[in-house]
This record gives sequence, structure tokens and C-alpha cells, in this order.
Amino acid sequence: MSTIDTAAAGHHDESRRTPKRAALAAWSGSALEYYDLAIYGTAAALVFPQIFFPEGNDSAATIAAFATFGVAYVARPFGSFLMGHIGDRLGRKTILIGTLLLMGVSTFLIGCLPTYSQIGLWAPALLVLLRLLQGLSAAGEQAGANSMSFEHAPDDRRGFFTSWTLSGTQGGQVLAPAIFLPLAAVLPEDALLSWGWRVPFWLSAVIVVLGFVIRARLDETPAFQDDVADSDEPKRAPLKELFADHSPAVLRVFFAAFIAMVNTMFQVFALNFATADDYGIGFDSSFMLWLAIVANLVAIAVIPFWAMLSDKVGRKPVFLTGLAGSAVLVTAFLGAIRAGNEPLTFVLGVALAGVVYSMPNAVWPATYAEYFPTSVRLSGMAIGTQFGFALAGFTPTIAGALMGGEADNWWRVAAFAVGACVISAIAVLTGPGRTHTVPTHLVGVRAARTPAPAAA
Repeated sequence: MSTIDTAAAGHHDESRRTPKRAALAAWSGSALEYYDLAIYGTAAALVFPQIFFPEGNDSAATIAAFATFGVAYVARPFGSFLMGHIGDRLGRKTILIGTLLLMGVSTFLIGCLPTYSQIGLWAPALLVLLRLLQGLSAAGEQAGANSMSFEHAPDDRRGFFTSWTLSGTQGGQVLAPAIFLPLAAVLPEDALLSWGWRVPFWLSAVIVVLGFVIRARLDETPAFQDDVADSDEPKRAPLKELFADHSPAVLRVFFAAFIAMVNTMFQVFALNFATADDYGIGFDSSFMLWLAIVANLVAIAVIPFWAMLSDKVGRKPVFLTGLAGSAVLVTAFLGAIRAGNEPLTFVLGVALAGVVYSMPNAVWPATYAEYFPTSVRLSGMAIGTQFGFALAGFTPTIAGALMGGEADNWWRVAAFAVGACVISAIAVLTGPGRTHTVPTHLVGVRAARTPAPAAA
């Protein structure tokens, strides 16, 4: 293609892009996904051990409840192959609508489940089944939303518009405790355990309806449409291309995604650590829920700033700074909980989850998207992130095992989190630089088409 043709194509793409609508569509679905995850994580820490598992061993019931939280992350890697293939073959819009409906229905049905006292072992079994369906949905949701917003965004503002996906995750994490908090405060314990915990799951239906209306009206991305039009093969095989030409990028995303362990540690494990009788810290659950609300509100405010900064200086500086800060603050945060210092815990929690963790959280959607060309972008991000996120899903379970029921073992959990940050930093540091300066239609293409050196 000549320079004139390339410029004309770029101008034509600009006229077909709808970045604001795409960003709103990404926000709504991510808000639902993480509302569901946060509601489940909160319930797993505070309610599920008492209603879905046999009585007699509180520690075992808590670990089992956290394991059901993690089981959705087991489904994610397997679902990423299916969702990635569909998204790169049939389009971003198909995935966005499908994942929204699957997540919404699964979440609503969790709120309808009978308890262990009513149907015995069928209760946790059905809970696990619905968590698996949630995991399948989540496998394609963020990668689809990121691809849609990335490919609709202007070349010089991809970081900002893709960050709306992560603003949506924080919005969902605000809605979850904001709904659970008044229920836990107002309802007596027997009412909360019998029916009150179900209300937040049922309310997800409202977000599903709003998200469906938004996504159904959104156009497919011009980058995907052009990629289909230019393809020489009528039946495209994106996964074959992905692993033939882009395996290093998939592995890089996998290891970089370890940073998500910090989020599940903050959202789920810390809640249990601070409030469970086993550890004797004695924090009230409402205090920890308010901490989550404030931290996520701060994150919503700062994520666009970090994303816009990455559009100016690049993804790496912002990502790596956030990783270093997260390693330091997660250690201090857990130490403050162990010390029983509520004011320090609150300040450090907001600084960790609201400010510092928001740096990699704001820029990873654009960072990972810029590792891949359009033809395999969704599958590359889905497979890479979901295998990495699978480990994050079991962080509360691993952390609980490392604690061994002893609060003084908190440093083991901190060391585990720091190790995750270091691995993520190595992956990002060794990745391509200044990708924010590459036009969207050339992102990921040059590296894939560079011929291998001849054998000596």
C-alpha cells in the first residue's frame, strides 16, 4: 500500500471510529463483571462459609468458600481459547453481548440458590457450576472490551479510552460493597444469612439490561472489519496464527498479569484477615467495606490520569512505577492490619488500591493490546491474561494456606505478593517499548513479520 493509500485508509478509519460509545460499552460490561466478582468475594468472606458448607470447622469452611471464588478463575483459561477464537473470527461485538448475558444470568441464579441446610452438598456443587459459567464469561469480557475500545480510539489516545474498561472494574467494585454494606448494617444476622445476601446478586439484572442496550447499538471496529476484508482465507484460524507468530507476547502477558494478585489480596483476603475470629485482629467488616469503597472511588478518579500520562510518556514507565509501589505498599498494608491499626490500615489501603495499583491497572489494557495485531488481538489478550488471572483467583486460598491460621504469618503473604510484582515487572520491562507511538493498524505487525535470521 502506498503512503497516500495508507494515509487515506487511516483517515477513513478515523471517520468510522466511535471511541466514546465504545468506551461506555466497555465500562458497562466491566462494571457488571467486577460487581459480580466483588459481590461474590465479599459473600465468600462474610456469608458463604456459614450457609454453603457444613458446620464444625470455620477455617475449613472459609478456605472452601475462597476455593469456590477461585474456581471461576480455573474456567477462565479454558474459556479464553473459546472466547478468543470467537472474538477474533466473528467480531468484538459478538463477544461483548454474549459475555454480558452469560455473566448476568449466572450471577442472578447464584442469588436463587438453596443453602447447605436445605439441599446438602448440592448447594456448593451448584455454586461451583455457576462460578464456572461466570469464569467462562469473564474469559472474554475484558479482552473483548479492551479490543473494542482500543480499535475505536484515536491512535494518540488509546491509553485513555482503553482505561475505561478498568474504570468500569473499579465502578463495579464500588457498587458491590455499597450495596452489601447497608444490608449488613441494617439486617439482623439471621435475615442477612437467609435472604439479605441474595439481593445484591439479583440487582445485577439492572446492569445487564443497561449494558445490553449500550452494546447492541455499538458498531464493529473498523480495524476488525478491514482485517476481515483483507484476509486471504475465508475461514480464519486466529489461534493457529497466534501461537505460530506471537507466543512470546502471550507468555509476556501471562507473567505481567500476575499483578492482579495484589487486587484479589486487597479485595478478598484482607477482608477475611482483618475480620475473622481466627486471626483475632478484630476489625469490623463495615470498616473494611468502607475502605474498599473509598479506595475504588479514588481509583476511578486517578485511572484516567495515569492512562493519559501513558499516552504521553509510554506504557512502561507508568506500569513499572505502579508495580514497585504496589510491592512496597502491600507489605505495609498487611503489616498495619496485623498491628490492629485502623487509621494506618485505611490510609495505606487507599494508597495501595486507589493510587499505586491504579497505575498498572490503568495501562495494562493498552499495553497488552499493543503486543498483538488486529487479527489475534482479542485471543492474545484473553489467553495471556486469563491464565495469569487464574493464579490471582486463588490468591485468597494460597494466602489462607500460608497464614496457617496464625496472624503472625502475615509476612509470608506479603512476600508472596512482592514476588508476583517482581515477576510482572520483569515481563513488562523486557517487552517492546514506545508502542504508544505506533499507528493502530501497524501495532504488533512489525515484530510478527520480521524474518528470522538465517542459520550460521
